[in-house]
This record gives sequence, structure tokens and C-alpha cells, in this order.
Amino acid sequence: MHSLRRPTGVSRFIFLGVCAWLAALLLVPLGALCVNVASDLGHVVSVLSGPEALNAIALTLAVTLACIVFNGIFGVAGALVLVRQRFVGRRVLDALVDLPLALSPVMTGLAFLLVLGRSGVLRPVVDRLGLDVAFAWPSVLIVTLFVTLPFTLREVALVLEEVGDSEEQAASTLGASAWQAFWRVTLPNVRGGLVMGATLTAARALGEFGAVLVVGGSIANRTQTATTFIHGALEERQESAAYGMALLLAAAAVALLFVLQRRRE
Repeated sequence: MHSLRRPTGVSRFIFLGVCAWLAALLLVPLGALCVNVASDLGHVVSVLSGPEALNAIALTLAVTLACIVFNGIFGVAGALVLVRQRFVGRRVLDALVDLPLALSPVMTGLAFLLVLGRSGVLRPVVDRLGLDVAFAWPSVLIVTLFVTLPFTLREVALVLEEVGDSEEQAASTLGASAWQAFWRVTLPNVRGGLVMGATLTAARALGEFGAVLVVGGSIANRTQTATTFIHGALEERQESAAYGMALLLAAAAVALLFVLQRRRE
């Protein structure tokens, strides 16, 4: 057992400095947000219960749920391919998975707009199919899927590397098919990573702004998400509405952080 040392003067100074730094960056802005919302709570509740705000919240939640489902399926499949398979180009594919983390969201939105926009290379195909993609809700979903792509895959891949494949091989030796081994061995083993990845995906999807603003245009009741609602409210000098929506997103982010902390413990 390691004994705990009494803090020295230097360690106390470092501790107080860290606390002050975190308070200045985290607690003070959140506190100011809470104070501003509380000072005009009635108006904030009225605006957030209006059709425009409710539609923005509904679209955000729908896109977030879709990202959790799609990235959950792709994350498990992609992690199995990258961890369990060996093939030419694996390193390139592994690097491409992290591309959304390196690209600016605004750049991502612009790139998809060049593909799906009015003069995009896939616009003839989209028109022939009779689909509305750019400046419609599908574009919001597509770019959010792109920016959240790595999270579940990486978390599941870490778990797969840690547990190895000995249990899967044992199940195969005992006569289990590949599908049975997946459902009864692999999936239960990666459940923790799947939950972690889904939580990170949800947090990222809830806070996405740049990409959805570019491809969606923040059209009220059509492509406006919670984050673009805040942007529009600030432009229209409706500070109370912006503060209220921002506090709502902050509360969701804090709740997701608690889920992450519980999973880590």
C-alpha cells in the first residue's frame, strides 16, 4: 500500500493553480450562463417551448440517435475488420478513420456541399432519385455521421485488442458458428466500449455546429439544430433564447460526462 504524502507548499500552490484554472475555464462561464437564464426564466421557457425551438431540439435528438445506431453498427464491424483482419492497405484505412478528427467541421460541410450541392458531382444522381439532400435534413445527418465516425470504432477496437481472440477461438473449437461466436462472445466483450463510444458520439453530435450550418443552412423548422438555433437567436438579438438553449445543451453534456465517468469506474 502506498502512503499518502502531506502536501508541501509547492504542491498546494500547484493544486490551487489548477483549481483556479479549471474554475476560470469551466465553472465561471457555466455560472454566468445559469445566472442569465435565471434572470429571465419565464421568457426562456416560453421561447424554448415554441415550435421553432422544439423542432430544433427534435432534429438534434433524431440525428444524435441515428448517429448512435449507425456508428454503433459500423463501429463494431469496422473495429473487427481493423483488429482481427490483416490485408493490404490496412494502415491507410486505419489512418482514414481518424480523418474526421483532423478536419475542420466547416471544411467538412463545404466538402459535402461540393459533392451534394447545387453544382455538386452527385447532384444529377440526387435529382434523378428525387431526393432533397443539401439544405435538407439528410445533409445534417450525413455530416454529423462523418464527424462522429471515429468514436465508437476506436473504443470498440481498443477493447478488442485488450481481450484478444482466445475466447472466440474457443467458441469456434466447441462448434459455434461465426455468427454465434459474435453474438455470444464478441458482442458481450465489447459492450463497455460500445457504450463509451455511443456516449462520445452523442456528445459530439449534440454539439456539432460548423458542418451542419454549411450544408443545412439553419432553415427554421427544416434544418435548424439546437446549435444553429443558438447562432440564429444571437444574430436576431434574442439573447435569452440563445442562453436557454445553450444551458440545455450544457446540461446534456454534463449528463453524458457523468455516464462516461461511471463507465470508467
